[in-house]
Amino acid sequence: MATGAAAALGFLNQESRCRAGGAGSLRVPTPVTMDSFFFGCELSGHSRSFTFKVEEEDDADHVLALTMLCLTEGAKDECNVVEVVARNRDHQEIAVPVANLKLSCQPMLSLDDFQLQPPVTFRLKSGSGPVRITGRHQIVTMSNDVSEEESEEEGSEEEEAELCPIRPAKKQGGRL
Repeated sequence: MATGAAAALGFLNQESRCRAGGAGSLRVPTPVTMDSFFFGCELSGHSRSFTFKVEEEDDADHVLALTMLCLTEGAKDECNVVEVVARNRDHQEIAVPVANLKLSCQPMLSLDDFQLQPPVTFRLKSGSGPVRITGRHQIVTMSNDVSEEESEEEGSEEEEAELCPIRPAKKQGGRL
């Protein structure tokens, strides 16, 4: 009886490996690296807009995470409206006001990592500033460095996994 149970477990173990694509065909996630850099720009009466953009050829994912907008030294007590020009889900350019800063009542605004996909343009729609915009530029890259030996091994393991042997069931004599 113990021999039959061991054979059944062995068969089920091999069968589950074949259905899962073979023991060797489990894919290890691609290594991901993430870099983060400080970002900052200033909008004022002299420079009313700033555009943050990345190279088109870059395969990495770029995210601009805004943390804070604040009035800096020399700002007048007037309304300073900052708007962001970016692309929406349908890839249409839209302009959205994100802050209305005034020295006497709201000199700064926390944006709590408000994430934007480049290219992004910041505009000082009204007021003379200066308004400082701070955040982080995050770069996520996925490494696809697979050597030729590894890709050949994966190919041969996949071929082996596709050819799952069919074993006949063992007949047990004397039982009905």
